[in-house]
Amino acid sequence: MMDGTRGPVRYPFPDPPAPDSAVRIAEGVLWMRLPLPMALDHVNVYALDDGAGWTVVDTGIASSRSRALWRALMAGPLGGRPVTRVIVTHHHPDHVGLAGWFQSEHGAELWTSRVAWLFARMLQLDEQDRPAPETLAHWRGAGMDPALFAERATQRPFNFADTVAPMPLGFRDMAEGDVIRAGGRDWDVRLGDGHARDHVTLWSRDCNLVIGGDQLLPSISPNLGVYATEPLNDPVAGWLQSCARLATHAREDHLVLSGHKLPFTGLPTRLAQLIDNHHGALDRLIAILDRPRTACDCFPVLYRREIGPAEYVLALVEAVGHLNHLFLTGRARRWQREDGAWLFQRIGGPQA
Repeated sequence: MMDGTRGPVRYPFPDPPAPDSAVRIAEGVLWMRLPLPMALDHVNVYALDDGAGWTVVDTGIASSRSRALWRALMAGPLGGRPVTRVIVTHHHPDHVGLAGWFQSEHGAELWTSRVAWLFARMLQLDEQDRPAPETLAHWRGAGMDPALFAERATQRPFNFADTVAPMPLGFRDMAEGDVIRAGGRDWDVRLGDGHARDHVTLWSRDCNLVIGGDQLLPSISPNLGVYATEPLNDPVAGWLQSCARLATHAREDHLVLSGHKLPFTGLPTRLAQLIDNHHGALDRLIAILDRPRTACDCFPVLYRREIGPAEYVLALVEAVGHLNHLFLTGRARRWQREDGAWLFQRIGGPQA
């Protein structure tokens, strides 16, 4: 919530770059944008001028269209100089998708956090023709709509390999407290959590730039999902803790280069909003947990809009994330129905 000490969120660069062009953010820093085949239809990528070559931050998904756009960008805005290093903020396909291609085809070095690399490479290698038994159990545990469950259980699920290029062995670990040199600047590495474990953010020591990936978004909140890989994970706790930690470094004049939407200023306000958003969601959940509910029962109060089939699983995993937080922090109890669904109910009085 904004108070008198925080300024509003502003957008100094209101017009995004065309797919084959770049916007100069600062000396040696270019902003580019690649398309995505989903409701959130783009991802922002950045190029940092290292003299003989470029450091690219995030890559877009692996597709023939993305590769063609990168070739046009390298021949055009990047002036034909090579991409010598790729920094990946986190392991999700729209950010890591072409990292392996840059390594294999262009000889670039990959830098990211160890958790991001391990998850990305593991998931890229784990190709499935049908949902794994653990995934089906996870969906049942959330109370997935039976008709949708029956349909999805017989379909090939989304695989990382669909949109993430093969990743060769070898990367450079980026850890909390590291300082790296890129684009003529020194950058502090600070890791976030919640949306993705050990999410890399970069904070320039020489100017007001912050590269935020999906940890620092201006007008949307990233998904805080729980998956079958770690069914009792508490991404909400990780998110709230990392937002509070990053807020101690945030300044009004920071220009945040985010993974989606537009670069923005007003980071202290935005971090407060991102924290308040999830506290509000938790309060709304507690209010309806006067009787037992599954994760999918909670969609109306969590999202306050109709959830369609295309976004159903993303809504499911985030609902589980918020209920896990209430359970693990002692505000709710849970037990399992005969059909495998977990029921949650608040502990204590009417508004515990």
